[in-house]
Amino acid sequence: MIGDDSAAGRMWAVLFSRLILGLIFFMAGAFKVFQMGALNHAANLFVEPYADTFLPVWSLWLTGTTIPYVELIAGGVLLIGWRTRDALVALGAVLVIVTFGHLLAAPLFSPSGHIFPRWALLAVCFVLRDDDRFSLDRFLRRWAAT
Repeated sequence: MIGDDSAAGRMWAVLFSRLILGLIFFMAGAFKVFQMGALNHAANLFVEPYADTFLPVWSLWLTGTTIPYVELIAGGVLLIGWRTRDALVALGAVLVIVTFGHLLAAPLFSPSGHIFPRWALLAVCFVLRDDDRFSLDRFLRRWAAT
């Protein structure tokens, strides 16, 4: 009985973590792509603040225009639980890049505001990925096995 409760707890924990993380990134990506615009995002949040650093300007444009699409796509596929591992790796990379940028601008930056909660959800999704019974990945694996 305890084993069943533990498995059910992991199942719900990973489902809610995946859905919350997917919503956070999907909605951020949708805003940056469709309302703000990816080029505007890059100009205002990457190029302008970091143009005087050691980072090449072309890398700021590339990263600043790519991240909104990564957030949109990876957040969306995370919501349905498809290619979950790939989406988590992509979103983990986004969190590393954003953390690096904040620390470059302010070396004593605290990641507790928005980076750490997203990382915690991402870690739960990675660690409990095999317990995600409501993902498209699990459905496709079961379907392929029949």
